[in-house]
Amino acid sequence: MGKIITIANQKGGVGKTTTAINLAAALGVLEYKTLLVDADPQANATSGVGVDPKNIKAGIYECLVNDIHPKDLVLGTDNPNLFLIPAHIDLVGAEIELINATNREYMMRNALNKLRDEYDFIIIDCSPSLGLVTVNALTASDSVIIPVQCEYFALEGLGKLLNTVKIVQQKLNTDLTIEGILLTMYDSRLRLSNQVVEEVKMHFQEMVFDTIIHRNTTLGEAPSFGQTILMHDASCKGSVNYLNLAREVLQKNSMTNMSNEEKFINLENG
Repeated sequence: MGKIITIANQKGGVGKTTTAINLAAALGVLEYKTLLVDADPQANATSGVGVDPKNIKAGIYECLVNDIHPKDLVLGTDNPNLFLIPAHIDLVGAEIELINATNREYMMRNALNKLRDEYDFIIIDCSPSLGLVTVNALTASDSVIIPVQCEYFALEGLGKLLNTVKIVQQKLNTDLTIEGILLTMYDSRLRLSNQVVEEVKMHFQEMVFDTIIHRNTTLGEAPSFGQTILMHDASCKGSVNYLNLAREVLQKNSMTNMSNEEKFINLENG
């Protein structure tokens, strides 16, 4: 049975989509069959793996609102072992259309449970909000990764998100855990970045991933080409960072094996 991980933070610009597409791509490179679910109406995860949202006739919205089987929505990508359930702008309406639905918080869980046995990992990219679709994602998930940028106000809103996670744990999904807090946009030259790292690690200790995502120009360029960082430049620091993160996720879930570990080491060493 595949593990479902949501990438969530209601604060925008923290690297949610970047993390979702590149973690999913890294898991795929390490030969784990991975499904990326775009649960953000902006559809940046969809375009980020090379699929034009304007050409999407059916996506996660139709799955949630019209009860279309998720298997009928899965698209292939150019990335090895990486598949996509896309999003388009209609997803904006899901918040309103689901408001009176029976078991409205469980729509995504019911949908993804139909195909979770077919994948090793399912990664859900959420919008920068704590609305009904994000709650659906958390209810459907085994765990959540919380990206936090190494900048001023880094901890702003983190308490609110952790409170939402706690409520979901208590009322909707008792099995939900925090996979980890991921520090992003780190610049070792900046004293502020180092202060944020120290503060987050002091407050949250073992909840923080050892892997830190460095600020990297190539990482920012890749989506404009419709490519994950591993397809765009497999040797850059961003690629190494996300391969590190994938390895750490695998180790946490006791899923790493010698052959994949060796592949990782070879990639890291260029």
